[in-house]
Amino acid sequence: MSESSPSIVILGGGFGGLHTALRLSQFPWAENTRPNIVLVDQNSQFLFSPLLYELVTDELDAWEIAPPFSELLANTAVQFKQDTVSAIDVPGQQVTLSSGETLSYDRLVLALGGETPLDVVPGAAEYALPFRTLADAQRLKDKLRLLEASGKDVIRVAVVGAGPSGVELTCKLADRLGDRGRIRLIDRNDRVLKQSTKFNQTAAQKALDQRGVWVDLDTSIEQINETDLVMVYKDQKDTIPVDLVLWTVGNAIAQPIQDLPVSHAADGRIRVDTMLQVSEHPTLFALGDLAEGLDANQQVVPTTAQSALQQADNVAWNVWASLSDRPLLPFRYMPLGEMLTLGVDSAALSGLGLTLDGSFAYLARRLVYLYRMPTLEHQIKVGLNWVMKPLLEALQPKP
Repeated sequence: MSESSPSIVILGGGFGGLHTALRLSQFPWAENTRPNIVLVDQNSQFLFSPLLYELVTDELDAWEIAPPFSELLANTAVQFKQDTVSAIDVPGQQVTLSSGETLSYDRLVLALGGETPLDVVPGAAEYALPFRTLADAQRLKDKLRLLEASGKDVIRVAVVGAGPSGVELTCKLADRLGDRGRIRLIDRNDRVLKQSTKFNQTAAQKALDQRGVWVDLDTSIEQINETDLVMVYKDQKDTIPVDLVLWTVGNAIAQPIQDLPVSHAADGRIRVDTMLQVSEHPTLFALGDLAEGLDANQQVVPTTAQSALQQADNVAWNVWASLSDRPLLPFRYMPLGEMLTLGVDSAALSGLGLTLDGSFAYLARRLVYLYRMPTLEHQIKVGLNWVMKPLLEALQPKP
């Protein structure tokens, strides 16, 4: 470790990486140990991913959920680099970026998240769209506009995966397409939202039924073609016509992370201890979708935004403590419940003894997520827009 001005490099600017950087910039560093903090992400904008679905129905604008890192980090000591990771040299404590730049570090935080794998079934990479990034949302909207302008009486959409992402996306698509939409939600499990609470499962199934969504459970996908897909249910194959396939299942780990000479889980994630340190490498910390390990209470930590936010606070403290001769703290995950959008102006939430669905849940979800926006400045900008937008729309003369 350097005697002065240590370097902290954070790879990935999602919930885990960005909030780790913001928290580190707020700690009371001693003058001779104030670090150089560098945040690296391949995109120029942070993405508030739980609100990505609202772009499909134009309930929100992209700037509200994807502010630029330059704006979020403007009043901090964090340096942002838009780049991708080419290689990580653990023994040499260096990161090589695709641009050719090399970053030396005293502490490295791995928060690159995951990717949606499209190599699971034949044809998925060619004909299915993932829904995980701002670019994914834009591609989907472009495709929907083409289909809506095509003159087709019926637009056939298949959404693969009945987890939270699949259910939320399906409800938004159903509300956007209305009577023209013929939407199928396909999952290999025996019910939607298998890992969710009973309340949210019931609310989701009700929302799907109300929108006329056909739900295929205990069903897997064998192949996706340009205009159809092949499903398998109880060893029976069925080929159905489709105009659009959305793939929402799976989590793939970036190759530079898989190549690291550290302990990995079977799915490629990095094993961490209760301090969120990489085993046998005290200069490495990992969190979010690419980290695997139980917390201090021996709980499995889910790969969600709320988990990454909680882990970010813990990693920031432990990085600071490790550079300030203070004790590290074990991570304890606190489940805060689950919130789902179930169409336009509707949602469901359950957790901490509270269950709610419908328009009140939609409002509560919006307020919670407004509070979770990464900086106060962005909270104020978005909050004012949410207040003023309906007022301005109400004042506009009717055609």
